[in-house]
Amino acid sequence: MSTPESLLEQIAQIQEMERGKLCPMRGGRYFNHQTWEKGRNVVRYVPAPEVPALRKRLAGYQQFVQLTRKYVELIIRQSRAKAYAARLRPKP
Repeated sequence: MSTPESLLEQIAQIQEMERGKLCPMRGGRYFNHQTWEKGRNVVRYVPAPEVPALRKRLAGYQQFVQLTRKYVELIIRQSRAKAYAARLRPKP
């Protein structure tokens, strides 16, 4: 089972991130990199040779999102357990 500390350590190991979605374009020379920025969709054209590095950054962001969700769920469970335990303690 993960601990809050172990999840934070894993998050700290992620060195590169990029939000968005990558879509191939016709011809295969470029890809669309779509992101949502300041309330609007932004599209950048990425040359095919740059795609592997971008995919790595996109995967880093996805890993970050998954780890932070796990961290939040773990902290919520711990908080609820503490609150429940406090209710069960006899009052002086």
